[in-house]
Amino acid sequence: MQLSIIIVNYNVEYFLEQCLHSVRAALKNLEAEVFVVDNNSVDGSVEMVKKKFPEVKLIANKENLGFSKANNQAIRQSKGKYVLLLNPDTVVEADTFTKCVAFMETHADCGGLGIKMLDGKGDFLPESKRGLPTPMVAFYKIFGLSALFPKSKRFGKYHLGFLDKEQTHEVEILSGAYMLMRKETLDKVGLLDEDFFMYGEDIDLSYRIIKGGWKNYYFPEARIIHYKGESTKKSSVNFVFVFYNAMIIFARKHFSQQNAKTFSFLINIAIYIRAAAAIARRFAVKIFLPALDALLLFSGLYFLANYWEETIKATEGVHYPPEFLFGVLPLYIVVWLFAIFLSAGYDKPVKASKIVRGVFIGTAVILLIYALLPEHYRFSRALILLGTLWAIFSMLGLRFVFHLLKIKGFNLSDSSNKRIVIVGNEDEAKRVGGLLKQAKVLPAFTGFISPSEMDSTVHTPRSTDYIGNLNQLNEIISIYKINEVIFCAKDLPSNVIIDKMSTSSNSQVDYKIAPPESLYIIGSNSINSPGELYVIDINSIAKVANKRNKKLMDIVSSLLLILLFPILLFLVDKPFGMLRNSFLVLFGKLSWVGYYFPRKEDEQLWKLPKIKHGILNPLDALDGQLVDTSTIQKLNMLYAKDYRLWNDVTIMWKGLRGLGRKV
Repeated sequence: MQLSIIIVNYNVEYFLEQCLHSVRAALKNLEAEVFVVDNNSVDGSVEMVKKKFPEVKLIANKENLGFSKANNQAIRQSKGKYVLLLNPDTVVEADTFTKCVAFMETHADCGGLGIKMLDGKGDFLPESKRGLPTPMVAFYKIFGLSALFPKSKRFGKYHLGFLDKEQTHEVEILSGAYMLMRKETLDKVGLLDEDFFMYGEDIDLSYRIIKGGWKNYYFPEARIIHYKGESTKKSSVNFVFVFYNAMIIFARKHFSQQNAKTFSFLINIAIYIRAAAAIARRFAVKIFLPALDALLLFSGLYFLANYWEETIKATEGVHYPPEFLFGVLPLYIVVWLFAIFLSAGYDKPVKASKIVRGVFIGTAVILLIYALLPEHYRFSRALILLGTLWAIFSMLGLRFVFHLLKIKGFNLSDSSNKRIVIVGNEDEAKRVGGLLKQAKVLPAFTGFISPSEMDSTVHTPRSTDYIGNLNQLNEIISIYKINEVIFCAKDLPSNVIIDKMSTSSNSQVDYKIAPPESLYIIGSNSINSPGELYVIDINSIAKVANKRNKKLMDIVSSLLLILLFPILLFLVDKPFGMLRNSFLVLFGKLSWVGYYFPRKEDEQLWKLPKIKHGILNPLDALDGQLVDTSTIQKLNMLYAKDYRLWNDVTIMWKGLRGLGRKV
């Protein structure tokens, strides 16, 4: 057997499926085996592989063993002359494997081979070729000199920027995203070092290959797309500690004691600098917009209060005390901002409707609290209403300015403003167009492009549904002002897709790939951003937006129930129990609606998404009907899979008398 391909997967089902489709297409002329080692994913990856890729040798671990141990599991079972470690968030060309195997066959000194990697926009990834991270190389990298002088032979050694990326070169370090090795080499130098849980293991193995007498090569004639960073977020504090501690393990293993100490010293400095920077950056990103909103709101409210006092209240002899201006007004602002947060108003991309909804909910809460206050604390209802208008105007205005400045994440255009073309044969292109509709992506323009590369002088496509052919892609993008291109992988080989991405004349265009027979369209626009999915999916209660909406529902419901307590006193079986529950829900101890488990052990057995224990449950909507355990489980699953706020409202209405029950 020529080739054994090993893919370690952890919760990236969509990327894995796309990767396996491309791998299957690229293995037509090779005797090969494919392993998928799943590190206890919970996203359905194992089931997907079993169903769609029965030829794959699946190893389903019951715990996350890390990258090294998982790869070693498959390497020990592999039978190929060559072993390839491949990331799941990659797409290989149809001839990638044959070219690489041919290179290895003609270069007997090659122990390890890396290739040209492109990101989701077709741009070259510099980590395709790397140098050994010696203390000085690490110093240049950590303190930014390698980024300032990427092509310098002194400062650019980390990514070997001085080497032509279009030429084959000997290199020191290969990327674990695509690392092809001789089985003979692994038998001699050993497998991946399992002291490395994640990161650093590719550096260690690459270095051992060289020490074992072989060479590592960078081979740009074969290419892959690497949606880098899908399983990990490289700006996170956790990544900083894991990655740099892996570097310390490497230094202690391979460098002299003095060099290892120097390296460790530099790395420890880097850890604290990068960790502090990551924390500061995350805090700044999270707090910047709310802080700016708060400043705008306070400025406007302060002006409105002074104006209202001088023009309206002055005739009544009323003046706003300092505690109102510097105590009550900031409290109003906190309520508005918190309501906007719960309404997903601070999520990206920005949605004006969520901000407006949050402001109105905040206003409702403020007015409710206002109504409960003693008369001498009710300063001005009119000022609350004027503040509501100012909040909407100022916040939307600020985001519109950011939109005009083209600041990332503040594009106010939604999917209805997108202009999309789909490249594929008629049936597949229309299937993908249907997926967009089902995923509620309704662009302003959708056109089809024939995948056949007809002569560019031919302007009449074979179908009236086509606006052109693949050779005319750049012209179509320009003329129709296209901002997204979707390639149908069923009709286009990976090498054609990669060619079109990497030679595009417009860097503002986003690219996505629709794998055959899949219910999703996938893409990634940069090495630092997660992949963007158009996917027909259940509206799971575990989604961040749904968790936030449920929390908002609990808070608003609790406040209303407390306010309406004098009326509900006669409608609820245990009114004081309802009052107690209202405060428990308000402070996040319980939820008004949760699951129902007939037995305590069912909570573990049914494996439903975690939510707060509920006072009511889906059975309360059945008006006392008796149901068996199987039906209860299905009701819980339906509630979890297709969450709607209206479901909670219905359950609370029908279970009104039971709001005071003890949980």
